[in-house]
Amino acid sequence: MDDLKELHEECGVFGVFQHPSAAKLCYYGLHALQHRGQEGAGILVANDHKLSIHKGEGLVTEVFNSEKINQMNGIHAIGHVRYSTAGGGGIMNVQPLLFRTMAGDMGICHNGNIVNANVLKEKLEEQGSIFSSSSDTEILGHLIKRAKGHMIDRICMALEQLDGAFAFLILLEDRLYAVRDRYGLRPLAIGQLPNGAYVFASETCALDIVGAKFLRDVEPGEIVRVKGNQLLSRLYTKQPIHDKICAMEYVYFSRPDSILDGINVHTTRKNAGKQLYLESPVDADIVIGVPDSSISAAIGYSEASHIPYEMGLTKNKYVGRTFIQPTQELRDQGVRMKLSAVSSIVNQKRVIMIDDSIVRGTTSRRIIKLLKEAGAIEVHVRIASPAIKYPCFYGVDTSTLDELISHKMTTQELCEYIGADSLAFISEEGLKKSIHFKKEHTCDLCMACFNKQYVTPLYDNDFQDD
Repeated sequence: MDDLKELHEECGVFGVFQHPSAAKLCYYGLHALQHRGQEGAGILVANDHKLSIHKGEGLVTEVFNSEKINQMNGIHAIGHVRYSTAGGGGIMNVQPLLFRTMAGDMGICHNGNIVNANVLKEKLEEQGSIFSSSSDTEILGHLIKRAKGHMIDRICMALEQLDGAFAFLILLEDRLYAVRDRYGLRPLAIGQLPNGAYVFASETCALDIVGAKFLRDVEPGEIVRVKGNQLLSRLYTKQPIHDKICAMEYVYFSRPDSILDGINVHTTRKNAGKQLYLESPVDADIVIGVPDSSISAAIGYSEASHIPYEMGLTKNKYVGRTFIQPTQELRDQGVRMKLSAVSSIVNQKRVIMIDDSIVRGTTSRRIIKLLKEAGAIEVHVRIASPAIKYPCFYGVDTSTLDELISHKMTTQELCEYIGADSLAFISEEGLKKSIHFKKEHTCDLCMACFNKQYVTPLYDNDFQDD
């Protein structure tokens, strides 16, 4: 359990084509994407007409060491960091997945969630398919195998049957395919290394770490193929194309130094902090942010309000990811091990605490308690996203209404529950304004977790909204 993460990321993918140190580059790329998944990691390499793989549960640095990376010879590679959503955890679900067939080997890794996975899986099982994992990623492999024609046509026919949020990397011995869902819900960027090798990553921060130049994003509904030195692309779907990237990519999931659809994440969060002040000003002595994803918004709130920004909370980044917490006392101790209030900063101060979201409310409640125990006389909470009231079925672990405290409580009730002196969320329009600050930025946002306006049908993922 991670007490300081009420939201968990989806996953992260990274791929490199035509580079002699493909596995090493993949390792560095995955390290840059570690925030998107901490439960498992894997790298698959292609060399001499053979695909080989190493994967395991844990962080990238726990699964791989220099000896293992040096053994992974290959000029092409794809990698994955995982947080379990569809299918649950376990080594069988750690990606990439490797498919060995009479026609050749194929590796697949995936960020997101296929919402019609159960419908497709039931159909495939009726046709004789046997699944070796509970991951929805495996479905694509079976669909590709059953399709006819050239590989690009087989992949497109398979993708056309999928619905949901996804960014896929598919590696064969001599080519790599990169795919983004037709809604553009999950990001996928293309970069190029100085030697001409192409790189693909869930976020541009992973391109930066390997020294790749950002070229462009994979477009919604697009499949990109790299073979030899050529990059070719086409739309894989005849269905309508949308551009509705997940709003929480900007609010929380992505690193602040990443650029999504041409927009810097730090800038959007800072804008959200400024917008929060315009919508919900409050008189106080200092502004603080909950580390790490709320720091940018806190700076923005401080700049707009002219109330000093201070480091009132510090995070211990070297604490393990899990704790045995059988009692309330030990759960509270777990929070203190990961986060500390700086008493010399907050003592006898009226504090504005900026956070990116409230999901279950338990973390906010414990942090406010820490601040007041450290001497804060008031704690006013401002949230840089609208209230999360509805489940996400697109790769985030909020799939039931029972988990979402804003679905069950009004803002005032929630304020009392977490022990704040006041509480306010940014409006949906305010969040859109903070992200769409560039006139040329035309993509829309998926805000289903705020307003129930889902981009796709929900199939058998439907829920009862009391």
